[in-house]
Amino acid sequence: MYKLVFKQVCDFVFALLAVIILSPVFLCLITILLILNKGKPFFYQERPGRKGKVFRIIKFRTMVDIADHQGVLLQDNQRVTRIGRFMRSASIDELPQLINILSGEMSFVGPRPLLKEYLQLYNSEQARRHEVRPGMTGWAQVNGRNTISWTEKFKLDVWYVDNLTFILDMKIFFQTISKVIKRQEINESEHFTKKSFNGNN
Repeated sequence: MYKLVFKQVCDFVFALLAVIILSPVFLCLITILLILNKGKPFFYQERPGRKGKVFRIIKFRTMVDIADHQGVLLQDNQRVTRIGRFMRSASIDELPQLINILSGEMSFVGPRPLLKEYLQLYNSEQARRHEVRPGMTGWAQVNGRNTISWTEKFKLDVWYVDNLTFILDMKIFFQTISKVIKRQEINESEHFTKKSFNGNN
């Protein structure tokens, strides 16, 4: 019952409350980013959600578009702004995903939505991560985040799908808050240059 109905109701209610409570913070950050990013406070990217349906994930923009003399964008760690680096390390850049939750595209807890290019690279077991809505945080995020391999990450995602309960979601939610406060398992260099998933071969 929780997995099919109650989870989405809880997500909507708490996301709405979070948007209302955090609205002053949102307005402040949007104003700062409008200035720093020349009118572009948000970053949008297509990601696969439940059943592989593609949606546009929303984040605060943490980088500026700086290119070399040939017009090629510089690497992420060269384009990230000072406030963007802080926002990433504190996961503040993820807050606009509350809008994705309100629209029913995401959940507070679930497998993190990855690049849509990865869809064709999953094996049948790994693809099961899309049986539930993706989350702002998830079981893999509180069990290694950037420090584990893709194989381990996908195993944790599928384990979550098979064991999803209200109690597990609460455990993940509060563990996430603890890790964000303590800045645990956040390697900034890996955050910008994390190796892409290239399949299982």
